[in-house]
Amino acid sequence: MLKRLSIKDFAVVSATELEFGPGLTVVSGETGAGKSLIVDALGFLSGLRADAGMVRHGARRAELDAEFDLGDSPLALDWLREQEFDDGKACQLRRTLRADGGSRAWVNGRPATLSQLGALAALLVEIHGQHEHQALLSRGSQLVLLDAFGRHEAELAAVATAAHAWSSLLQERARLSAAGDVSDRIDFLEHQHAELEREVLEPDAIEELVAAHRRQAHATELVEACDAALERLGGDGSLPAVVQQLRGALARMQAHESRLGEVDAMLDGAAIQLDEAAVLLDRVRADLDIDPDHLQTQEHRLSRLHELSRKHRVPPEELAAHRDALAAELESLAGSAKRLAGLEGEIGTAAGAWRSAAARLGKARARAATALGKATTALIGELGMGGGRFEVALEPTGDDAPDAQGAERVEFLVTANAGQPPRPLRKVASGGELSRISLAIEVAALGLDAVQTMVFDEVDSGIGGNVAGIVGRKLRDLGNRRQVLCVTHLPQVAAQGHAHYRVSKAESEGMTQSAVRLLDDAGRQEELARMLGGIEVSREARAAARRLLREAGEPGAG
Repeated sequence: MLKRLSIKDFAVVSATELEFGPGLTVVSGETGAGKSLIVDALGFLSGLRADAGMVRHGARRAELDAEFDLGDSPLALDWLREQEFDDGKACQLRRTLRADGGSRAWVNGRPATLSQLGALAALLVEIHGQHEHQALLSRGSQLVLLDAFGRHEAELAAVATAAHAWSSLLQERARLSAAGDVSDRIDFLEHQHAELEREVLEPDAIEELVAAHRRQAHATELVEACDAALERLGGDGSLPAVVQQLRGALARMQAHESRLGEVDAMLDGAAIQLDEAAVLLDRVRADLDIDPDHLQTQEHRLSRLHELSRKHRVPPEELAAHRDALAAELESLAGSAKRLAGLEGEIGTAAGAWRSAAARLGKARARAATALGKATTALIGELGMGGGRFEVALEPTGDDAPDAQGAERVEFLVTANAGQPPRPLRKVASGGELSRISLAIEVAALGLDAVQTMVFDEVDSGIGGNVAGIVGRKLRDLGNRRQVLCVTHLPQVAAQGHAHYRVSKAESEGMTQSAVRLLDDAGRQEELARMLGGIEVSREARAAARRLLREAGEPGAG
């Protein structure tokens, strides 16, 4: 929902800030005051091409800023997260238009491209009345609206699931087929795997081999070192014997110095450690064996491991994993021909499942198209286009391929006059007619599309009297389900608003400037009286204004 719109140096607006709430907000004003500038500002914030002519005369740039609450816009929130623009449930769109024709855009304070701005704005606001703004002119949007009207969530989910399953199988078949004849690859892998399989390649075994080789390579030095150490740890002049002699000498002195007891305890511990060291050292010495043949065998194994490592381009400790990967690929290739043959049956089954799901969706769409066509045609007549007709055409895609959207596309067709064949909605020329047709579609569809803010411009062009009152009531009804903004010149429409802005113009320092003001109850009554009676507001016009507000159920009718 749009919460705030800030406009600075845009067209004839010097600076203004507008706040919006739920329901129907109407905008009125004198002819030429710039009522549609709010719509234009939202259009440029939706990604329209920059127009230097919209920069106020004498200013360097125009600045536009809109803030939206995304509490009811999950698609917009998802888009922001995907594009890494997310900032909670708030969304700010900002754009500057320079007098030299350039422009810049931001989303939540981060630079954005115009295509990104347009993609996000399409999820936030629909502008009805001018062709380049109109979301309902997009056939994709028309399909989404029809499915929402028909409540096809279950059918769409079934089609999407079936399409994904079919597509996955087709991709697998393409991948296997692209591999072609794999016999040469299998022969190559079998040779590589066989030479690795002949070796013990587990990392723990390689680590033990390296350690054993190091011991054998230094066996002579190790034996000499162990023998020398054992000699010092055994016999009468050994280190343990010396420690015991020291303990005996100090024991005779402990009566004169109590702290020598602590020294004795330490020496006792040292003697125990020396004895244990001698036992371990003797065990190590017993395990040492100078064996040149064994050393040669170890060196040959290490040399073979390094040779395999260079050949397969992996470190020695990763050879086992590489061997297992080769085995897995061999298994996959060996079964690829069998898998490819089996895929044909699976693909046929998946295609049949998709066609069945798409057919069910197509039948549901046909029923919804008829219902939406009838409801919209009736509303078009109520909105001053008697003889007009609205139809929803379903066109087969013609592609027997997995499509998550089903097997048909939609085209909204309309004619405003009896006896004329319906034409695509995107080719309707009159902005006023297009806006009223869009209103009829949205009301008939109960505002079920995902966009929360709808803007109607020129919706009351060329109408008046009872039809104007009907248009106003339909806008108000739609405003009970969505946020609606409407630019109007008719008091019957303006009276239906939940909020009312007035645009006025005045000259300042030789320049025409527009100002936008939110009207209170008294201001609304006076503005409606002006719209009814012209420049000179009469007592009768004020009475008529009060009657319109009273009929709409709005304050200010007293």
